[in-house]
Amino acid sequence: MNRTVLFLSLAGGLALVALVLGLPQVTRSRGGDTPVVVVEPPRPPAPVIPLQGTPGSLTMTSRLSHPYVPLGASEVFATVDLTGAEVPGAKRSPVNLALVIDRSGSMSGYKLAQAKQAARHLVGLLREEDRLAIVHYGSDVQSLPAMAVTPGNRERMFQYVDSIWDDGGTNIGAGLSAGRFQLASAQGQFRINRLILMSDGQPTEGITDDQGLKDQVREIRASGVSVSAIGVGTDFNEDLMQAFAEYGAGAYGFLEDAGQLATLFQKDLQQATTTVARDVTLTFTLPTGVSLGEVLGYNARQSGNQVHVSLPDFSAGQLERVVVRLVVNGDAVGRSVRVSDLRLGYTDLIRNVGVENGAALSAVVTDRNEEVLARQDKDATVYAVRARSAVNLQKAAAALREGRREEAKDYIRQNQTLFEAAGAVASPAAVAADQAEQQATLDEYERAASDEELRSAVKKSKVKAMKSFGKLGSTY
Repeated sequence: MNRTVLFLSLAGGLALVALVLGLPQVTRSRGGDTPVVVVEPPRPPAPVIPLQGTPGSLTMTSRLSHPYVPLGASEVFATVDLTGAEVPGAKRSPVNLALVIDRSGSMSGYKLAQAKQAARHLVGLLREEDRLAIVHYGSDVQSLPAMAVTPGNRERMFQYVDSIWDDGGTNIGAGLSAGRFQLASAQGQFRINRLILMSDGQPTEGITDDQGLKDQVREIRASGVSVSAIGVGTDFNEDLMQAFAEYGAGAYGFLEDAGQLATLFQKDLQQATTTVARDVTLTFTLPTGVSLGEVLGYNARQSGNQVHVSLPDFSAGQLERVVVRLVVNGDAVGRSVRVSDLRLGYTDLIRNVGVENGAALSAVVTDRNEEVLARQDKDATVYAVRARSAVNLQKAAAALREGRREEAKDYIRQNQTLFEAAGAVASPAAVAADQAEQQATLDEYERAASDEELRSAVKKSKVKAMKSFGKLGSTY
């Protein structure tokens, strides 16, 4: 990377620090160059106002990075945490499940053996009230039809798994279609319908374009089935598999070692069978004078002054976070300005009812920059920096994939600068784990020597980015 690009990149990083941390402009005294900062006792922060709604299986907590904003246009970050209710002692829900396994030629040997062992483990975890279909695909697709997991059927499933062989290309689309077909026959009898897709490679047969496969997963989700995607090894398309999980309202997992498949299958089963909410949508309504900068890490749909964010199905205790950058206009000192109305809508599976509730985020306009800093929300600042660091992680992964190692490392150094500045606001301890993670990533980029090690580093960075964006419970 040449010096000009490096300079612009570093300058962009410093500007980002100022954006996230809300650094004030310092005024100067009339008689000289000595800075004068007048600090007065801060006023109470602007409240988060709950709106009338129905209590449900999700809890929403929202906050602004800057409850006080300066006159004129400024950028603030809104963070919204959503948490699934814990249900102590509750019996898990029966599940209608389709396990779709890649058995293309690249799965030959260790990976397929581990996939079969993991499938046997999953069968052993299921109960008689559960229903399972087993699908495996290469160039063609073979299926064991969905059936209740009775003792007799369980033995049949074990035998079927043992008979899976490696063969052919990678026809992911056909595997998805077969899984959906097997679920359809009993879908109406179950609250939870789930498809778990596993692959170690790129689609080479059938539907091979990314958009066509994403549309297929959208249709599966629209039919009432959630989709989780697990990538194994370093050769699969992680962007495509992550999109499957997002559009399918399920979870995404990356495993370098197929030996951990049984753990991930078990984790996804646990998540599916303790689901407390589905069809979850978070809507930001922006008043006049407020505009959307970006929704970090999520596909969002804007219609007029409303921004809609679709979220995964939620299991008990699952936490997901949404971070949004907004541009706010403060027009009068001392006046409270409405930043956003929030509306959360979903189907509560505990009571089997639709729920809608919300809150309103407001800020106070001030003409004192020191007050902007004094009232800065420490937690929201850290969350915002994590989301911004995730953008850099994605850029670093793309640069590393294309062989631009020094550029990739520079993005990580920018993240270190961001977290150092956030630590000055929240405390060094609040970002210590983040700093350690950035250093570990930098070290991994430095060590990666082979193509496989580089691909692994790319995939690990993208997983870290998803979690930093706030996809905490839906990323394994």
